[in-house]
Amino acid sequence: MQTAKVLTLQKTTQPLKIIAVGDSIIYGFGDPVGGGWIERLRRSWMIPGSLGHALYNLGVRGDGVQQVATRLESEFRLRGELRNRVPDLLILSVGTNDSARLSRSDGRNFTDFNLFCAEIDRLLDQAVQLCPVLFVGMVPVDESKMPFLNCLYYNHADQFCYKEATRLACEARQIPYLDVFSHWQTQGREWCGDRITEDGLHPDVIGYEALLDQVLDWQAFYDQVGGMAAVLA
Repeated sequence: MQTAKVLTLQKTTQPLKIIAVGDSIIYGFGDPVGGGWIERLRRSWMIPGSLGHALYNLGVRGDGVQQVATRLESEFRLRGELRNRVPDLLILSVGTNDSARLSRSDGRNFTDFNLFCAEIDRLLDQAVQLCPVLFVGMVPVDESKMPFLNCLYYNHADQFCYKEATRLACEARQIPYLDVFSHWQTQGREWCGDRITEDGLHPDVIGYEALLDQVLDWQAFYDQVGGMAAVLA
């Protein structure tokens, strides 16, 4: 495999332009209070005295890795501002939808695993050519609530395989990867259950709060965007 170019964000005192691209976890579905972890972060950067970064939510419900890869560069090219014609940082989060099994619990995956591995390689190779990248991993589903929409069966075993493939692909390209899945699972079933909506797939209000807290505690995130200058509401 050809070694991908890894871009490093230059430290700056100027507000950054950041795009977050992915699926419904980027979009924030399931959080009617704060709009998800990206929206909560965006609002915090609008408070007087905050870092003032501009953050664009480009999450699309139902997207898999192929859909994100298809729209990535056009989303990137259209999100510059003023003198900075392209964004400074890209946050990616995708893979949960690819892991779903169709129609029954032992059905085929929405995206075949081998195809997923090839597509995540393609996505990451594309991303690191654009700007510095951070990857936020998937949250564990509530298996007892499956199927989702009466036809999609998500399970932890498949999620683990798809997130590990993503984590290793990120590691190979020196892209920081936040392993949300493993962190949540160590907290126990009851803890996770309290942070997932009734659909079994999306975080709820306190789930997105927990996800944002984990991102803010992530050293790689701090290194890229700096500390929080304002207290989150």
